[in-house]
Amino acid sequence: MQHEAAYISQTHGVTLATPFRCVTILPPAERFAPGEAGAIALLVRRMAHATQGTSTVESVLGQPPSGQPFTGVPFTPVTPLWAPFSKSRRYAWALARQVKRLKPDILEVHNRPDIALMLRRFLPSLPIMLVLHNDPCGMRRAKTAQERTQLAKAVSVVGVSEWVRQRFLSQGVQGRVQVLPNSLNLAEIPPPLIPREKTLLFAGRIVADKGADIFVKACAQVLPHHPAWCANMIGADRFGPTSPETPFLAALRPQAQQAGVVLLGYQTHTAVLEAMARAAVVVVPSRWPEPFGMVALEAMACGAALLVSNKGGLPDVVGEAGLLCDPDNLPEVVAKLTDLITNEALRAELAQKGLERAQFFQTDTLRLTRESLQRACIAAWRTRCGG
Repeated sequence: MQHEAAYISQTHGVTLATPFRCVTILPPAERFAPGEAGAIALLVRRMAHATQGTSTVESVLGQPPSGQPFTGVPFTPVTPLWAPFSKSRRYAWALARQVKRLKPDILEVHNRPDIALMLRRFLPSLPIMLVLHNDPCGMRRAKTAQERTQLAKAVSVVGVSEWVRQRFLSQGVQGRVQVLPNSLNLAEIPPPLIPREKTLLFAGRIVADKGADIFVKACAQVLPHHPAWCANMIGADRFGPTSPETPFLAALRPQAQQAGVVLLGYQTHTAVLEAMARAAVVVVPSRWPEPFGMVALEAMACGAALLVSNKGGLPDVVGEAGLLCDPDNLPEVVAKLTDLITNEALRAELAQKGLERAQFFQTDTLRLTRESLQRACIAAWRTRCGG
């Protein structure tokens, strides 16, 4: 585990007094509205709210949501222009037209290297900061070492974890990559229930990558020996109430029913947090290397004891505030779940450590780090352009 001071990027000595304007670009799949927002849109909203009353003037651009967008943050819906190009290029072209109208000092593009590079061509004089939430080695225009080296020359690159940073720099990539962890507004976290419900909780997409089937299999072995405990799963194949029934979900339902696991389906982010504030144990058994692990951070802030996968960025986020397991080692998952169920003192210790660790990820704190990174990006680009 890395020390918090090293894990969270430091300020760069850039003066914080001069006001500047930031336009934040959502990925095409994200929707900036209640009940439609994914993890990135929720994070953008938190950060944009945090800039209110500061020297940063921020607005958000993204595709039109089905319902009303979030209030309190300036948002401009952008529909891809018709043209004989790819959807990404049409989206970037429409974004560029809006950006020219808004005249910001910096663009913050989330999770789309290809769109960041297109905007670099359309807006050559504008500083661009690219925030990566996933493994860049699987992203368009960032898959090879050569592509990532060129990307780092064209824009300022920021990863949400040290794991993302290391993935970007793998294969001998040359470039500077900063770390800005995802944040959490602790004021929005519901108060923990005391005493907590004897519940094992899974919250996230119900897919194999997230280890949903591992959770069910482990519960099938654990719950019969501990009848006072129950297990719930919140989520669907994707975000939103219209998520389809997939073959994976259809196969999992009878297994969950036999194991005594209740599938609660998609729920709002608020409902998920409330469930985390009640459950004694939250399990994050992802097979997929989580680049960060927002569910784990939210569970810590909600006072739950954690069992998480040992893959990706999860160990860095959780530190000593949770137990780690190999999600494909079912006996290990069962043993550690049993430890948490039978050892109340262990649950209390992990819950307290989680509450303390969550403080390092407060939005108000990380907003200052983000502002410093943005100002450094602006200063570096002006120096490069001779401005």
